[in-house]
Amino acid sequence: MPNVLEVEHLTVRFGTTAVLHDLSIAVPEGGTLAIIGPNGSGKTVFFRALIGSIAYEGTIRWAPGTRIGYVPQKLDLERELPITGLDFLRARATLARSGRAAAQRAMELVSLGPEVAAQPIGTLSGGQFQRLLLAFALMGAPTVLLCDEPTAGVDEPGGEGLHAMLHRLQRDEHLTVLLISHELSVVYRYATSVLCLARGRPACAGPPLDILTPARLQEVYGAPMRFHLHDERLA
Repeated sequence: MPNVLEVEHLTVRFGTTAVLHDLSIAVPEGGTLAIIGPNGSGKTVFFRALIGSIAYEGTIRWAPGTRIGYVPQKLDLERELPITGLDFLRARATLARSGRAAAQRAMELVSLGPEVAAQPIGTLSGGQFQRLLLAFALMGAPTVLLCDEPTAGVDEPGGEGLHAMLHRLQRDEHLTVLLISHELSVVYRYATSVLCLARGRPACAGPPLDILTPARLQEVYGAPMRFHLHDERLA
């Protein structure tokens, strides 16, 4: 498959500190790249460089026609504002000049019912709010989704449902997905490649079987790491 993204010698500095240094990776169209690593290793910084919101050195090259949808881990939005989920999506539709039908379709894609969307955003559960953010990202008809820990603050059953839905969306909408996650079992199950970031160490990338080994995970996280899969495979 052709590459939807090519990153060459990417370096991001804050002052004299290089959070990312000389990072190169390619993402094939339709693939799922999972980004893992301890807190402070530069995972969200990598996403911010990809969408051009921070300065960087090196080359970031998206394939022509790429449209990016971004699902942040957190949203700088006051949850107590007197707006509903539907108001939130309709505001996005107005900005994109895409019409109200786009909001309706986005809600259907993420299984967000009209009775839930009609509630004030402050009353939504963590899983419902994450579905709202995903619907918001889908309204631009993206070809690539960047998801920064999409199940943060969501209980385990809700998180499993979100990941299954994201996988379905990727298949049905022909998306390429870049996913930041601490859930190694999810990474192993869904990712086609893994980018492993570690503070003070060179980044490494490859298939999940090559990257998610006990020895490599201990080197990156500084502690023994194992994860259990429901099909009884271990890494």
